[in-house]
Amino acid sequence: MSATFDKLKAMLAEKGTLSNEEINAAVEEHGALSDEEMTWLESEKLKVEKESGDQITMDQYLEALNTLDSAEAGSDEHTKAETIVQRYESGG
Repeated sequence: MSATFDKLKAMLAEKGTLSNEEINAAVEEHGALSDEEMTWLESEKLKVEKESGDQITMDQYLEALNTLDSAEAGSDEHTKAETIVQRYESGG
């Protein structure tokens, strides 16, 4: 695995979440992630968030849907909203 992956994996374990800005900063500093590494990070990020016990409410879900419509794709705000929608729709 790459140095970027190792750093992000450690950050996720320590903080319980990763923002797009943190991922982008690590990629700029240490190099690109493979598709497999990125998939693992996203999967693990969702798993950690789901295990945190925080349930997504209908209001949070609806607000996240509105954010997806209005926020710029790829922005931190859009990514957070996307995560909320995915968690809600998967039963989290």
